[in-house]
Amino acid sequence: MDKGSFMKRFLLPLLFFLAVPAYGQNEQSPALDQLNKSIEQKDTFDQVKLKRIAELESRLKDIAIPVEKYVVCAALYNEYKSFNYDKAFHFSQELQQIGHRLKDQVKIADGKIKFGFILLSSGMFKETFDSLNTVKVKILPDSIKKEYYFLLARTYYDLADFDKDKYYAPIYNKRASVYIDSAIALSKAGSYDKIYNTGLKLLKMGRNEESSVLLKQLIRSQRLTDHQLAVTASTLSDIYIQNGQNNEAISLLIRAAIADIHESTKEAAAMLNLAQLLHKKGDIKNAYVFINQAMNDAGYYGARQRKMQVSAILMVIAGEKINSVEEQRRILFIYASLLTLLVALIILFVFIIYRQLKKLKKADKLILSANHSLQETIHKLNEADKIKEEYIGYYFNLISEYITKLDKFKRSVNNKLVTKRFEDIEMLVNNINLKKEREELFLNFDKAFLTLFPDFIKEFNALFPPEHQLKLHADQLLNTDLRIFALVRLGITDTEKIACILEYSMNTIYNYKARIKSKSLIPNDDFEEAILAIGSI
Repeated sequence: MDKGSFMKRFLLPLLFFLAVPAYGQNEQSPALDQLNKSIEQKDTFDQVKLKRIAELESRLKDIAIPVEKYVVCAALYNEYKSFNYDKAFHFSQELQQIGHRLKDQVKIADGKIKFGFILLSSGMFKETFDSLNTVKVKILPDSIKKEYYFLLARTYYDLADFDKDKYYAPIYNKRASVYIDSAIALSKAGSYDKIYNTGLKLLKMGRNEESSVLLKQLIRSQRLTDHQLAVTASTLSDIYIQNGQNNEAISLLIRAAIADIHESTKEAAAMLNLAQLLHKKGDIKNAYVFINQAMNDAGYYGARQRKMQVSAILMVIAGEKINSVEEQRRILFIYASLLTLLVALIILFVFIIYRQLKKLKKADKLILSANHSLQETIHKLNEADKIKEEYIGYYFNLISEYITKLDKFKRSVNNKLVTKRFEDIEMLVNNINLKKEREELFLNFDKAFLTLFPDFIKEFNALFPPEHQLKLHADQLLNTDLRIFALVRLGITDTEKIACILEYSMNTIYNYKARIKSKSLIPNDDFEEAILAIGSI
């Protein structure tokens, strides 16, 4: 057999075999491409919103008249309600306070309704009902009364979805139906609210076909805002999911996710639901990208329930992505072995791939180890108590950032190895600032801990006489003394572990503890029990 015949009968089929999986992996629909482009422009949309917020907050500083201040606070609430939980919470409270100063019962009620919306966004059903039950409905104008009834309906619908049982869920759906009827009755004929609320009611009643007709009518409308489009498309996607039409649901959720990005909506489920459907379909690559976006949005918005919900799904998809990477590594190794049978240039190419695969395997082990540690951490947090639950979202964000950095570092090293730019690799390694990374880790820990234990410093100082109480500098959140016992409060009592975390020797930690305990008002043996008794939020 001559050389030409060998190339035709062996090399060409082999190259075709190599090309087929690559094509399948890179194929993407135009809609997904558009969503990925919108994600790249996400910061631009957020900056537009932040500019509007900055202008409103600047105006608010110069306003002394309560009525005018109420108008600006209401505008700020509307900007923040699906963007930042803490800020929206603050301005809903501010609206109630201004209403009390004005002795205006309608403004007070409006503030309570807005406060209820924020509580519901955080999954606090009881607190939502507590706020709404104090509203004097009879004094409200129809526009606010409609908002009140719809919020009560949504609360009961969400509670039914949360329980998903055969006894309570039907009761909650029935109550929701009564309230949404009131909201529909107060809506103008042909308006978005009337059509959407009617469609939602029909969906919850199981009348999917009738609901679908109304929601499709809204989707085809040219008058929808981005927010209305996102809500309507997400609701309609539920019908397709129930009918097993996942491709249609994916198309709708892509539209909803793009609209949420354009609107800078962080409190939204479209991206999360899209990631779940793509994961179910086997598109792990896009599912992983979108679940990370959902996690970033949940962390930015700040509602604990959403972060917990996204974290659970992120763990599953991340695990499968790692398995997918491992499978790709195995396939590439087989391809590399086959290519060793070719000419000298191809043998050289195979050698380079083999070296890269070895580095990829090491990186994969690091990712697997990090993911395994993350799973153990989440398991411990879920089994412990409320304290550890608060840290799930924090650790996911932190580890995600380090995985991203590691991935960028790996690709940079690989590129420089291929081009034999070894001096650039040394420069890249030397530019890693471990001290800065550790300082940033401590700062993030301090912020997260003080969010969970806002009175920790006050209660810690109460264990000491005035002359021995700690006083922090203006730029400090916690110092070393406080950080040691913050770790103790979180359940880390092993001195060796504390020393490792804070980069001190064990003797230093022992000395810190002994010095601090010797100044306290309580016996040394009871000091750590007193630290563990400090309450969280």
